[in-house]
Amino acid sequence: MPELPEVETVRRGLELHVAGRAIEAVQVLHPRAVRRDPAGPAGFAAALAGRRLGAPRRRGKYLWLPVGEDALLAHLGMSGQLTCGDPDRPISPHVRIRFAFADRGPDLRFTDQRTFGHMWLVPDGAELPAPIAHIAPDPLERAFDPGGLARRLRGRRSEVKRALLDQSLVSGIGNIYADEALWRARLHWARPADGLGAAEVSRLLAAVREVLAAALAAGGTTFDSLYVNVNGESGYFERSLAVYGRAGRPCRRCGTPIRRDPFMNRSAYSCPRCQPAPASSLSKIKNTEGSRKGPAAGARRARRRGSAAAEMPVPGDKGNTGRAARPFT
Repeated sequence: MPELPEVETVRRGLELHVAGRAIEAVQVLHPRAVRRDPAGPAGFAAALAGRRLGAPRRRGKYLWLPVGEDALLAHLGMSGQLTCGDPDRPISPHVRIRFAFADRGPDLRFTDQRTFGHMWLVPDGAELPAPIAHIAPDPLERAFDPGGLARRLRGRRSEVKRALLDQSLVSGIGNIYADEALWRARLHWARPADGLGAAEVSRLLAAVREVLAAALAAGGTTFDSLYVNVNGESGYFERSLAVYGRAGRPCRRCGTPIRRDPFMNRSAYSCPRCQPAPASSLSKIKNTEGSRKGPAAGARRARRRGSAAAEMPVPGDKGNTGRAARPFT
């Protein structure tokens, strides 16, 4: 999913190519793209026709373009793209919304292969759309309060990476940049947030800002063709990643192989030497290692499952219970 650097890269492109232009017409090519707009596809298109777009703004992973007092709010989801180009170019099968402008210049297209992204017109949302008012400022915003974040972070009784991903605490940080910032700060992802010292929190917040700024300068991180900027160009921060996606490869700082651990249905990457695991997580790590002993362990688990299955009652077999077993459904 695009994180803060990718969304900010798109915002800057929209500022160059779209801000100040008047919309002539809107085509909604897939209703799911405006599923959160109560007016529906036709109402969404009608409400925007003839209106002028203001300078785009962003909070965390959301961006919006002021439309008078209202806001055209967008979330890119997993694969959303906002691109400008020749209005006569072919429309790809994954284009969900097309904006044509009164000046007959480059159009704006919202392309979303996986259809997790969406756009909607929020009344009276030009300054800050109500649907995202609960999201905390991100580290690159003027409203960001590092001292306040440090206090709230040290008050969280959770793993520090989980706290960094909490958008009500700080927005814009996702899985990739959380891992990268923790590596730069030499902190393990499973460290309890409320156990961090003041110097460690300060080091972490500095690392967050550093990695976000570096990724932004590189145009974001592109692992596949699903993330591009408004000109259709990929970001190249992937070349600078220190830990994310580099399991088994040497740490760029000490040479120790990078470790991958399961985390919230995703992954957490860290250097075992530069980022020592807290004692509270060592048992989990050992259990994870035990489940990764390779084919032999997999075969043993399969044999255990097979023997367990052999002891299960067969439908209709009374076995030792004295009554028929319930058929499987």
